[in-house]
Amino acid sequence: MAEALRRRLRVGLTGGIGSGKSALAAMLAGQGAAVLDADALAHELTAPGGAAIEAIRAAFGDAMITPAGALDRDAMRALVFAQPAQRARLEAILHPLIGQALRERALSTPGAYLVLVVPLLVESLARWRAEVDRIAVVDCPEALQLQRVVARSGLPDAQVRVIIAAQATRAARLAAADDVVDNGGDLVALQRQADALHRRYLAATHAA
Repeated sequence: MAEALRRRLRVGLTGGIGSGKSALAAMLAGQGAAVLDADALAHELTAPGGAAIEAIRAAFGDAMITPAGALDRDAMRALVFAQPAQRARLEAILHPLIGQALRERALSTPGAYLVLVVPLLVESLARWRAEVDRIAVVDCPEALQLQRVVARSGLPDAQVRVIIAAQATRAARLAAADDVVDNGGDLVALQRQADALHRRYLAATHAA
């Protein structure tokens, strides 16, 4: 990425769906980190009038665009899970735009160090390993992931299991991690770990 991402310690924060990435990111932001969320940027890019909409329409047709002009997430989710090659087509559109947005936002987002929340970081490890100084993984048992996602989304168990299976394995995420955060559901314990990470990242930033 651009020089803007190299002036501060850069942490790639990831974890499986329902692991608690957003909760940890919010805690680090509260401590003074600059937090940028790749998923939130993807939502902006695929909202009505978003920069990715016309490219998605050209690649996948009007059926993937809602009457309001946004990406039809349900239709696209069904397509990419049924046809993995279509996921690669979608990522080829979104990833460069997300990277550009991250570069631009990094210039104007203050913070002691930079946290990039990237849900599929391990799935794109070859790209991201060179872009971050550390990889932090939020970890929890798959059964807890399933429970959380079903509760918040209302999706059936079977569909959530398909989503989990399409992501990197828990073992692969742990193997890629420089820092592991155990999010078994205790917010007090999660906050303690966030505090410890913050101190570690501040020290690394000051040592640089």
